[in-house]
Amino acid sequence: MTDWRTLPSLTALRAFAATAEARSFSQAARVLNVTHAAVAQQVRALEAELGHPLVQRDGRGVSLTPDGEQLHQALSEGFAAIQRGVQTLRDGAADRPVRVTLTTSFAAQWLMPRLKDFWEKHPDIGLSLHPEPRVVDLHREGMDLGIRYGTGDWPGLEATYLAPARLVVAGAPALLGDRHKLTPDEMRGMDWVLSRNWPEQDAYLRRLGLEPQDLSRTDVSGEDLAIAAARQGLGLVVEGEALIEADVKEGRLRVVHESREKLPAYFIVTLPGPQRAAARAFLRWLKSQA
Repeated sequence: MTDWRTLPSLTALRAFAATAEARSFSQAARVLNVTHAAVAQQVRALEAELGHPLVQRDGRGVSLTPDGEQLHQALSEGFAAIQRGVQTLRDGAADRPVRVTLTTSFAAQWLMPRLKDFWEKHPDIGLSLHPEPRVVDLHREGMDLGIRYGTGDWPGLEATYLAPARLVVAGAPALLGDRHKLTPDEMRGMDWVLSRNWPEQDAYLRRLGLEPQDLSRTDVSGEDLAIAAARQGLGLVVEGEALIEADVKEGRLRVVHESREKLPAYFIVTLPGPQRAAARAFLRWLKSQA
């Protein structure tokens, strides 16, 4: 096991290794993007810590002492192994698909209809979608990003607004006829297709003065089924605006009432820190769709 307490600082070892390779403080400084003085200071500090001279002036450059040659050989092998390991990791990350966690409904209703555009622009980038209802830990599950429904306030994550999620009431033209807006009294006497165990849906209906349990309703297990049934004219549906955007645009559904709430909404969430190139490309594309 490595005894980290006995090792000199990595900064000093890098400075010496670069100097030994270039045989010049100035050349090492350019490679490391620091000043000549900073490199020389790190090398002198390393010599003081080890108790051995490592370099000596040689004309405009430097040469290595026997102790310096020995340390240079060891560091060359060590840094080369590190570089190979890092490069292998980078190469593997470049080929790995972008992993995205999101709900099944958002994947089916919002993302999938748009993905053709992404693949046309980025045919070399693979995607691995993980639709599920639970909120997953991005780090533990190895996700590059997530799309979440909420207020955008998740500790330890960076959140970027993606799409509105305000709730609307919608129905098929076959159900509505020529009506484009409905009052709560008119909606009270109509058939509904509602998702089970969705508190936000029930709260929205109550704000309209409608008691969910008193409506003529068909209960389904999820939003996808509710939307599919509403398209067939089987009843009014409560849904997030973004998830029926294509249905409204193409005339399969018509919005008859909409909430004025700006939140919750759909957000892109990522871990703090840099993203690999493929994930950055997918993030840019997602934001372009907002």
